[in-house]
Amino acid sequence: MVNATKPSGISAVDEIRQLSKLVNDMEGAFREHQKIIKQRAMSLPQGVLLGLQQLHTDLDEVAKHIQDTQTEIQRLRALGDTTELINSTLDLTDVLNTVMDTVIKLTGAERGYLVLRNPDTNEMEFRVARNIDQRSLGEGEFIVSSTVVKDVADSGLPVVTTNAQQDPRFNTQESVVSFALRSILCVPLMLKGVVTGVIYADNRIRQGVFGEKELQLLYAFANQAAIAIENARLFERLQASLAEITAIRDLMDNVFSSIASGVITTDSSDAIMILNDAASRILNVSLDTSLGKLIWEVLPPLRENLQQLLDAVREHNLEETFETEPEIPERGPVYLNLKLSPLRDARQVTQGVAIVVDDLTELKQREAQLNVVRRYLPPQMVDNIQSIDNLGLGGERRVVTTMFIDVRGFATFPPSLRPQELMEMLNLYLTIASDAVTQQAGVIDKYMANEIMGLFNTQLNPSEDHAWRAVTAALNMADEFMEFYRLAGEPEGTHYYRVGIHTGVATLGNAGSETRKEFTALGDSINLAHRLLENALPGQIIISEDTHNYCEAYFNDPRNAIRIIPRDQIQVKGRKQLTRICQVSREHVRAQPYA
Repeated sequence: MVNATKPSGISAVDEIRQLSKLVNDMEGAFREHQKIIKQRAMSLPQGVLLGLQQLHTDLDEVAKHIQDTQTEIQRLRALGDTTELINSTLDLTDVLNTVMDTVIKLTGAERGYLVLRNPDTNEMEFRVARNIDQRSLGEGEFIVSSTVVKDVADSGLPVVTTNAQQDPRFNTQESVVSFALRSILCVPLMLKGVVTGVIYADNRIRQGVFGEKELQLLYAFANQAAIAIENARLFERLQASLAEITAIRDLMDNVFSSIASGVITTDSSDAIMILNDAASRILNVSLDTSLGKLIWEVLPPLRENLQQLLDAVREHNLEETFETEPEIPERGPVYLNLKLSPLRDARQVTQGVAIVVDDLTELKQREAQLNVVRRYLPPQMVDNIQSIDNLGLGGERRVVTTMFIDVRGFATFPPSLRPQELMEMLNLYLTIASDAVTQQAGVIDKYMANEIMGLFNTQLNPSEDHAWRAVTAALNMADEFMEFYRLAGEPEGTHYYRVGIHTGVATLGNAGSETRKEFTALGDSINLAHRLLENALPGQIIISEDTHNYCEAYFNDPRNAIRIIPRDQIQVKGRKQLTRICQVSREHVRAQPYA
């Protein structure tokens, strides 16, 4: 009697197989009883044994059918799970590894490979290789029939063989023979009618592993995999594009941040699209709250000047530049230079305006300060202050012409002058002498009470005719002083100025400290020039033999009308040899002899 109670954990297939066994046992028992019954001249009902045999066969077929159905359901469920997995992520490698493991398990394959076509080279490349132990295979472990892979990739038709060793299509292929391949299943990955890759599975041990069901299963998976691959590739390209856009945006942000000038861009409705850090700082506006707002809302001080220019730039594609002095909140009055340019798209259609803002406030302030400084320092020294600073604390040796001028001895001023009056009168004399020096591109090194030290051919005023320029400056100064004396009512023949000029090597550079420097010249030639001044009488311009030699061609030119009067050699302190000197003047000026 069959037990109607279904034991826990026994499947319907097991139960049917148990029932089939009982029927088979019952048939055997009836056959034994049939022998005994025949001895008693009796028989079993007709067809009992045949019925039991048929029932046994039917039960086995039902069990097999249920088993196949359950296997198919299991495969379809697994395929559904893999399809869900494919659609749940865009990490193609993880998805395909899991799917290939599932395919190997469901088809009974020993290994599975996914080969994809490279969209750039159009070559087939292995992407996933897995074995039955769910382990990725190294390149050296690839055991695959390249012929099968190529045939499927080229034709787009699947290949299934139950025993490749005996299949006339492949039994002569080297890979099939050398690798002893038996069961092979290979299907194409198709996308819009184009083969984008193949899925290859094989088993070297068992033959007849793959059949129509395995082929249909792998086909179904291949259709899902082809879509998943395309989605993943699209996603990768999208990520690459986003990364490129992000990199470009970061680069633009870095560029805009590093630009000292302010940069503002507006759209066709004057709304701000870009405003860099420099513009935020110059115009004292918030970067976060400015974007998207109308430029007039963000920069009301500029509205009056900008509105018409923006319209002109957009409508006529013109570039406009203007300077303005608005009042910026918390900064006060500023001096700005604005350059407006049309902002065009890829079709060269103007969509907005780009504005470059340069803050000239400090520059204007510095120019104002320099204008004040120029009243006290030589113009060349002010204009070339940076080149002077580059010399550092030190200098360089070079040939220069040094001029010392005594504009008027203090003992010759009227004793009744008050100090302020004396200073005012002294400044008149110093101004005449200074102008004469600077007009010949000389640099005034310093003022020493009533004396002036001038330099020619320094780093600030290089010239080849520096000696002649110094002599010319002295002669022009003499003419100016003669006119000044006449206008001042001085007696005829009055002379107060004295000049000493020498040309030689000196060291020129900065003296002082890092916080306070003075550009000057040092050396024996400088001292000699001052000794010549000390040996000059009022109204005399004394030059050294070296200066004379530098100017000889000019002195010999009758158009210059220069009178040269040799003087006795002098002994200069610190020098052993005597120094040759001479007095120079214009022809119409009577030279003053030594007293």
